[in-house]
Amino acid sequence: MTIIRREQPGDIATVREIQAAAFKQSEAEPVEARLLDELRSCAGWIPELSLVAEREGAVVGHNVCTRGHVGEVPCVGLGPIGISPDLQRDGLGSALMHAMIGAADALGEPLVALLGSPDYYSRFGFVASSELGIDPPEEAWGVFFQARPLTTWDASITGQFRYAEPFNNLD
Repeated sequence: MTIIRREQPGDIATVREIQAAAFKQSEAEPVEARLLDELRSCAGWIPELSLVAEREGAVVGHNVCTRGHVGEVPCVGLGPIGISPDLQRDGLGSALMHAMIGAADALGEPLVALLGSPDYYSRFGFVASSELGIDPPEEAWGVFFQARPLTTWDASITGQFRYAEPFNNLD
């Protein structure tokens, strides 16, 4: 059985290991692991939106939303999301996505934004941000920058999306 729950302090090291393993492509540490470290210490960290997937008592997946803005309107940006490599394509990512959308909605957030595959994220209600009048942080991201309106969404929320500050430090 899999449980999606809020991250607890004792999960932090395991969560970092999962993110590093999920994004590992070479011997170099993946940028997502460093990003997670930086997000934890920034003003945009929202503890209620750092979720883990737990299976048989072990943390096996993680996703997080941090404070973002469209213009001056607060909203959230999702990422990173990572699953233990041996459990990828096992439904854990979908479970984390559904739980995160519900958690962000319950907190009254107007939308969740992310950078990712339209083919994958459209199943969760994400659309190209431009369809909602939201410009991506980088114009070149085009349809890969997506947003999911939530219950408090208002069509007057338009402009450029800004992630939490650590996203600006990626290289």
